[in-house]
Amino acid sequence: MGILLSLVFSVAGFISRSIRWNLLIEPLGHKPKVSNSFYAVMTGYLANFALPRLGEITRCATLSKSEKIPVDALIGTVIAERVIDVITLVILLFVVFIAKIKFFGQFFIDKLFIPLFGKVHASLQISVFYYIFAGVFVLGIIILYFVFRRKINEIFIVRKTKKLIRGIYAGLSTIIHMQKRWQFLLHTLFIWTMYTMMTYVVVFAIPATSGLSLIDGLFLLVIGGIGMSAPVQNGFGAFHGIISLGLTLYGIPREQGLVYATIAHESQAILIFLLAGYSLLMLFLNRRRKIV
Repeated sequence: MGILLSLVFSVAGFISRSIRWNLLIEPLGHKPKVSNSFYAVMTGYLANFALPRLGEITRCATLSKSEKIPVDALIGTVIAERVIDVITLVILLFVVFIAKIKFFGQFFIDKLFIPLFGKVHASLQISVFYYIFAGVFVLGIIILYFVFRRKINEIFIVRKTKKLIRGIYAGLSTIIHMQKRWQFLLHTLFIWTMYTMMTYVVVFAIPATSGLSLIDGLFLLVIGGIGMSAPVQNGFGAFHGIISLGLTLYGIPREQGLVYATIAHESQAILIFLLAGYSLLMLFLNRRRKIV
């Protein structure tokens, strides 16, 4: 029952995400059908199984084909959407941290913050010569551009790149010019509420996690979101690892944590395959109708 409810919450979140994306696209002068946006979103999720972050480009290309909207502008809206989602995830991280600071605090410090800052510190342990060389190189590129900018601007790939950047900027600026901000915020709240419930109800699928509370479900959503952001196909491995590690805080063995993570992740994967397959079929049928 918990798995079925999780899938229902997921579908509700996917639909709301499609509507929210449309709200970002409207300032560009386009009003795509919610169904086409939904098909594009699901196709994008499917593409993430092939290559990390490929889904963002795929869904833009898919919607561009069905709605005749420039891809570069759509990329800008997706970047804007991702920025909002990252901000939301950070807010939820602090909510969880404050709600149970004694319980969760040490986990975040030991397993997330220290490794993160360790990587940042390690990246800064580079010789001064490297920074000087990089600075001189960038300065040289800038000088060369201004000296030969007329000839450079005539190059085909440069013109295309500048057009792409302008389109992305236009897409990013939609978040500023958006008229339906309250609807956008409400959909963002609804999406993350659905994702929280989607994560939480799965705890009832196995006895080991059935005693967890809603705030614990929010904790799993936050660390799972961090795992899903890893540069691997659809978070495979990273999601399972961080979730099973997080559940050890509750005295749940890693093996049982992996069972929960597998049920949560693979049930979503199956749902995405089914919805993406349906979306691809509908896109194909819609294209055939237009040709006929």
